[in-house]
Amino acid sequence: MKNFLCLGVILLLLVTGSLQAQASDCVVLLHGLARSDGSMDEMAESLQEAGFLVVNHDYPSTDYPIEELSRSVIREAIGKCPKASKIHFVGHSLGGILVRYFFEHHDLPDLGRVVMLGPPNKGSEVVDAMAEIPGFELINGPAGLQLGTEKTSIPNSLGAADFEVGIIAGTKSINLILSTMLPNPDDGKVSVESTKLEGMTDHITVPVSHPFLMKDEEVIRQTIHFLKYGQFQETADRR
Repeated sequence: MKNFLCLGVILLLLVTGSLQAQASDCVVLLHGLARSDGSMDEMAESLQEAGFLVVNHDYPSTDYPIEELSRSVIREAIGKCPKASKIHFVGHSLGGILVRYFFEHHDLPDLGRVVMLGPPNKGSEVVDAMAEIPGFELINGPAGLQLGTEKTSIPNSLGAADFEVGIIAGTKSINLILSTMLPNPDDGKVSVESTKLEGMTDHITVPVSHPFLMKDEEVIRQTIHFLKYGQFQETADRR
């Protein structure tokens, strides 16, 4: 009987310790260009149900260049996570570039894993084609102008990833006009090839368009899997 009770206590401690370890993980969500934290609500809810603490951080994506956004936004978001927690990041589009820029210039001892959704890691040809069109900067702000494919663009001036990062790229477009400006396959804003990043840990594609990546059930499921295990889950199209 004593042995049984001891075994029960040990199992309880193991389970409790596991739950505490998972609950101490904080996930920072960063929305894309000209979006808001509301666009990440489904992702936030699912991550919370999976046991993570979530900081769904809103920021003025069209008001400042990437350098300023990254410095202020990432620090503010990190400050909302509990002290001593492991901090993960999930960034949609521009959100992923802000993470890259920040960790190009700063270290975070408690950094966990990063998931990028449709990130223009090599820039976007859409920006190349439309940057000079009247109204583009008004809608997309200075950060939008920095996302082209030229060598001097912010994404192409950053180095390889030196942290665990999984990238999910979309292959479906609802904007056929913009898709004509992009190498196929693409998600209507960014080509699959442009999402790839030297040093990335894993990369998958899903038949989802750019504006809906962060809301898609499969994308959310794969995001949670990567944050927990450091890789995306095996699917039929990856075998």
